[in-house]
Amino acid sequence: MDEKKSAKKQTKSLERIKSSMFSRSLSLAKLTLQAGASIAQHGVSTALKSKEGKEENWKRLLQNQASLLSSELGELKGSLMKAGQMLSMYGEHFFPPEANELLKSLQSDSPPLSWEAIEPTLKKNLGPEKLALLEIEKEALASASMGQVHRARVKASGESIVLKIQYPNVDKAIDSDLKAIRTLLSTLKLLPREFDMDSLFAEVREMLIQETNYELEAQLTEDFYQRLHGDSRFVVPRVLREFSGPKILATTFERGLRVDDPLIQSLPQERRNKIALSFLDLYFKEIFDWGVVQTDPHSGNYRIRINPQGHDQLILLDFGATRAYGQDFLIPYRRMVKGSLLNDRQMFMQAALDLRFIHDQDDEELKKVFEEFCFQTVEPFISYEDPRNNLGQIDPEGLYDWKSTDLPQRLSKKVFQIVRKHSWRTPPREIIFLDRKTGGVFIFLSVIRAKIRGRDLLMKYIERVP
Repeated sequence: MDEKKSAKKQTKSLERIKSSMFSRSLSLAKLTLQAGASIAQHGVSTALKSKEGKEENWKRLLQNQASLLSSELGELKGSLMKAGQMLSMYGEHFFPPEANELLKSLQSDSPPLSWEAIEPTLKKNLGPEKLALLEIEKEALASASMGQVHRARVKASGESIVLKIQYPNVDKAIDSDLKAIRTLLSTLKLLPREFDMDSLFAEVREMLIQETNYELEAQLTEDFYQRLHGDSRFVVPRVLREFSGPKILATTFERGLRVDDPLIQSLPQERRNKIALSFLDLYFKEIFDWGVVQTDPHSGNYRIRINPQGHDQLILLDFGATRAYGQDFLIPYRRMVKGSLLNDRQMFMQAALDLRFIHDQDDEELKKVFEEFCFQTVEPFISYEDPRNNLGQIDPEGLYDWKSTDLPQRLSKKVFQIVRKHSWRTPPREIIFLDRKTGGVFIFLSVIRAKIRGRDLLMKYIERVP
């Protein structure tokens, strides 16, 4: 489940959320009106101030807006929070910092719904006969923006399962919530003018609609279960169809620890490296073998099961954001990765043109900076002898330290260089969530403090790319 919060740590649960279109629209309209009034007041109050004074006032205005958003979010939940998460991850590179800070405020911690508020959804979707077969814990195990998870026990077998329950009417509020976010960002003049916001919001909308389709998620979970069945490195929960439906997803309960848990952090370097390589191998399988990617790499969607014999396992959770990519995108994308890795500029440039990242008529300096950005991206996988290893990020044994590297900061600077100096277009919509996945992989490997030789693993996939 995305941006998952442990409900056990929450001191208070919500008695209701604003699920009706009228109540949500009223709250969102109020936020937009407040933003408009703040902008007007800002213009009056800074008319005679210095540049520094205006900037300080502007930052204060945005901080106030973020505070107002947070105060309203608890009773809204749903796609407003989820879209904020999606857009802010995308916006790390392409939105102004002020817009990104505002979007991050949409991810405010929010407690789960109380049992009295969520129970009607269970009764409506499962019915009394099926509910009678279960013993459900009333306190939520975890909560997120679109739903929450309750642990349960099948009375007949004693099997432990989890029920993912969707919040009331969140699927019906997607369009109005996205419109509200866009209006709010426009009112605050935080949307880049040169970007095609239509394609960006269309991609977010498509993914939000998919994530509220629990029957599809059940199928996607079963697909991954079949793909990885027999690979002892991974555990995928088994779907229980008899207790699942459009708004309920029942799966087996799989016990494990988060990657930042002290027990995982205290594992020997060799064991952490082995887990990291398994995680990286799964990512490459998705990109190079299956063309199907779980694009929500939030740390809450993974658990690690420690085995006394050292054969630790990765538990994979939440496949609602799984996306299939067509060959018309994957073939040039894989070639772009291959060209970057092998320092083959001709292969890279042709693939970048095919994907419409760049155009023939683009400024040569823009092409050069974009190439530098992509060639830096594969830094963890270059060889020790590669001339691009001028910062010594790869040691003589070919190991890359994912924790100590400053690669994310260097990449961000390169992107800002592109955005500020050049007329840049919105990237292909397919890349939005694929970039989110790549960033999540980097974070996971950083948190587990991996020091691994990733080139050998990647080359096994790259060698098959024509």
